[in-house]
Amino acid sequence: NILVRQRGTKIYPGKNVGLGKDYTLFALVDGVVKFERAKGKKVVSVYPIDA
Repeated sequence: NILVRQRGTKIYPGKNVGLGKDYTLFALVDGVVKFERAKGKKVVSVYPIDA
């Protein structure tokens, strides 16, 4: 599932997020998406839902 389409790495991949060759961020697992800041950078992570 595509999370963000971007030009360049404005947002970096975090946990369970992949980076495409055109800098598209996509989820590797189903779960809750969180946009965070880590070391001064914007990061998007996906946390799996405990079922």
